Amino acid sequence: MKDPRFPELTQRQITILKAYGEVESHPSEAKIFTLGDLQYDFFVVLDGEVSIEDPYNDNAVIVVHQKNEFTGDSGMLSNRGAQFHAITKGDTSVLRITPKKLKEAIARHSDISDVLLNAFLLRQETVLTEFTGGIKLVGSGNSKETYVIRDFMDKNHIWYNFLDVDVSESALELLENFNLSKEDLPFLINSDAKVCPNPSLEQLARYSGVLMDFEDKVFDLLVIGAGPAGLAGSVYAASEGLSVVTIDSKAPGGQAGKSSKIENYLGFPTGISGSDLANRAYVQAQKFGCNISIPHKAEKIEHTGSHFILHATNDKTIKTKAIMAATGANYRSLPIDNIEKYEGSGVYYSATGMNASACKNELVGVVGGGNSAGQAALFLANHAREVHVVLRGDNLGAKMSDYLVQRIEAAENIFVHLDTQVTELTGQYHLVSLVLENKAGEKTSKNITNLFTFIGARPCTEWLQGLVATDEKGFICTGPGIKQEELHKCSIYTGREPQSLETSIPGFFAVGDVRKGSVKRVASAVGEGSMCVSQVHQFLADLKNTTAIEA
Repeated sequence: MKDPRFPELTQRQITILKAYGEVESHPSEAKIFTLGDLQYDFFVVLDGEVSIEDPYNDNAVIVVHQKNEFTGDSGMLSNRGAQFHAITKGDTSVLRITPKKLKEAIARHSDISDVLLNAFLLRQETVLTEFTGGIKLVGSGNSKETYVIRDFMDKNHIWYNFLDVDVSESALELLENFNLSKEDLPFLINSDAKVCPNPSLEQLARYSGVLMDFEDKVFDLLVIGAGPAGLAGSVYAASEGLSVVTIDSKAPGGQAGKSSKIENYLGFPTGISGSDLANRAYVQAQKFGCNISIPHKAEKIEHTGSHFILHATNDKTIKTKAIMAATGANYRSLPIDNIEKYEGSGVYYSATGMNASACKNELVGVVGGGNSAGQAALFLANHAREVHVVLRGDNLGAKMSDYLVQRIEAAENIFVHLDTQVTELTGQYHLVSLVLENKAGEKTSKNITNLFTFIGARPCTEWLQGLVATDEKGFICTGPGIKQEELHKCSIYTGREPQSLETSIPGFFAVGDVRKGSVKRVASAVGEGSMCVSQVHQFLADLKNTTAIEA
């Protein structure tokens, strides 16, 4: 049976693709792309062979592409660097297609798109789960700075190999070989043995190609936030021909990306992790031509009357006719004085595969009563000796779906503490234990070494600086219910009330968890992001008509 990661294109498909590229011949061995190359080309083997080799592991051969097979992975849809070398063997003829032309072909030809994207996603998954290699990250497993980098690479599906100086002799040898000290931790090493001490997320994102450059023009739509709502809006807007740019300060997925398994999302009867769902949507949006760049955090926004100007981190300025705010909400920190000391070294705000290995045979805690907390508890129970769910309220099912409540109650190693709070954290470098206090004031010490907290969502709206109307908690107000005195006075829209997802400024929309009155579920966020696109079209039509009248 043919390996689905390495399918063959039909002669008809190859004939179509020839219109997008150029045929070239290599009579002898030639390197057609190199590890780390950004915007590297896509190749179809017309005759001969192309060997994919891993320079991180003595140029081990990953696969040899034969006639009618093709190179590439999902990183080609963004600006991500090549992960391996590609070398022609013997007398080989290939079809070379640039990434820009490849995206055009994918957008126009459904059958070609299906073959390529299925293979691309499977190849990416294989690299991340079955191969040791990629960027070397050397740091301490107890370091907050190291955790932030690992978390960013995991959530953005960047291939890397972590060496922990606390347990790895190899990591200590690297420190010595590069004449570095522990003050230089964490540091990155690429395949050329170049070292980057204490890297910023921007440096990492630029090196890996996650941070993209795009045209300096006025886009039709800027989506701020790449959670389920923002990604859904990006997919629908781009697929309908709008010029779209999407930014996020961390990674695709938002709060949903932190869910280890979502089982009540329509169409996935066996469930899907939030990370996988987000990654598929990320690829899907790029398939239709959406520009997605990470990490960009919105800092300030201006409204000129004809368009918006967003000022983001990394000195990026983006001009757009319409905005879709999908910045979601962040979980609050526990009200404990020394909690910052343990963030990234015992206290976490998501439960991923990276955390699971540190929880093996340990006691862990999960604070919160929503679905994210329930999903985390069940996921961690597969690795930890005991999972202790801590809830201030007296009813586990008050905010959690019933199927999760039943699973938790049936799990032998999950223990629920109702009417209880975490009041103290202890440990010199990493969390070692904590104190639980119940409503009666009784305190219990637990040797919990990893605490996952999912409480009190706070809207991410500080960047708005009062530009649009919000409620007392900071959630963005939308729809005809906005008070008349809060509506932006703009003569060209006299008499038009805001659409259901439109804010107090025409052309500025809000979707998902950041919006006042939203339902905090993945499906509703996807629905709002999708539905909002029709309202963006209506606004753009209004804008065009007004401009034509004024002209």
